[in-house]
Amino acid sequence: ARDLGVDLATLTGSGPLGSITRADVQQAATAPAVESAVAAPAALAASPGAEREQRIPVKGVRKLTAENMVRSAFTAPHVTEFLTVDVTRSIKALDRLRTRREWRDVRVSPLLLVAKAVLLGVRRYPMVNSTWAGDEIVVKDYVNLGIAAATERGLIVPNVKDAGRLTLRELADALTHLVQTAKAGKTSPADMAGGTVTITNVGVFGVDTGTPILPPGESAILAFGAVREMPWVHKGKVRPRQVTTLGLSFDHRIIDGELGSKFLRDVGEFLADPEAALLAWT
Repeated sequence: ARDLGVDLATLTGSGPLGSITRADVQQAATAPAVESAVAAPAALAASPGAEREQRIPVKGVRKLTAENMVRSAFTAPHVTEFLTVDVTRSIKALDRLRTRREWRDVRVSPLLLVAKAVLLGVRRYPMVNSTWAGDEIVVKDYVNLGIAAATERGLIVPNVKDAGRLTLRELADALTHLVQTAKAGKTSPADMAGGTVTITNVGVFGVDTGTPILPPGESAILAFGAVREMPWVHKGKVRPRQVTTLGLSFDHRIIDGELGSKFLRDVGEFLADPEAALLAWT
């Protein structure tokens, strides 16, 4: 397209899922220039209700996010797996944590335990925390934990630097600061640089889970869905329990189905019984 002087943004693809094919480019290159220049204004003029349309310039954070998501989606082969988990014990553990004197001024949410589960899972499966770099895979001994945050400027993914070295209390403080800074629109470029693995908390919007797109350079992202009271078989009987669904997207060039499944399983096992997992894994 570059050699023929064709602007890909002006093309409508005829390939699978709307992808642009070689034939589409060649056809655009041979089409009369005057015809395309005249057709566009005519089409706009014929559009009913054009005076009631709002046109929002795509720039800044929104433009950068869009470019990153497109680049990631069409570069890394994404695979997404799902796991539904009874997190009743996690919710009770958080309730007990809130009653402790040293935690009374700390914002405690289920995201804290999800973050801890991911960090411990990375420790058990280091390949999850890696980057595909062409002719090599870079496995990182540190975890810059990204937290996807929806803001008025668009979606941003700041990260907690070296999160794996933090205590649970330090992690709680770091997550609180990260979220408050993002909502205030004060997240700096440095805060968003260097992420290694990410969590997106879609549950805050009442959504059960999702199939998230990897941030560029990362090999795994976990979607944390809404926690709902649901009927669940517990100790042989159907009881109301607190249940959530996790969705793990990963780069299949680095993480195969076995590794992705084991990592997701272990995150789920931690959330099903965090106190037992902390004793067993740390």
